[in-house]
Amino acid sequence: MPPRVQPLRLVPLFVLAWLLAAGCGSVPRQPSAPLPFPNAPVPPSGGVHGAPGVAAAALVDLAMSLRGVRYRFGGTDPAAGFDCSGLVRYVFAHFSVDVPRTVAEQYGVGRKVPYRQLAAGDLVFFATTARGPTHVGIVVDPEQRTFVHAPGTGSVVRVDRYDAEYWRRRMLGARRLPISAAVEARR
Repeated sequence: MPPRVQPLRLVPLFVLAWLLAAGCGSVPRQPSAPLPFPNAPVPPSGGVHGAPGVAAAALVDLAMSLRGVRYRFGGTDPAAGFDCSGLVRYVFAHFSVDVPRTVAEQYGVGRKVPYRQLAAGDLVFFATTARGPTHVGIVVDPEQRTFVHAPGTGSVVRVDRYDAEYWRRRMLGARRLPISAAVEARR
């Protein structure tokens, strides 16, 4: 008699098959909304500004793959190391989203997101070493309240909880950048 396959062991196979089928097809996939022209005003809601979904998952996967890369002030790539804003810029560049270089500049792009509406792929900003935005990270899982970031000298890119006392007391806000349509360019 052949060994019995446990139903839970089949779940990853079904998920993989679904993901492969979702990416296949004879008709090219179109974004749900057209991308805005460069420097176009940010729509108040909806449109291409929606972190949830396939794009955010791919963006978070890339950011998570960089865990363990050493911190380097001014660092902008995995070989040399990252600072917090360099990590964000590097990850978003892979999705054809041009993000400014500094934390203060990054705090001014995208659209504001209320704390209770954070989604994977959103940016969270903190005041750590001075008034105003001095640190940034990428939300990994809003239910677990985790974010990936390059914390500082002597550390590496890692995941922390943004509701931990240290980060909670320093949080300034969050921003959502236009990534949902940009993922189509990576396929």
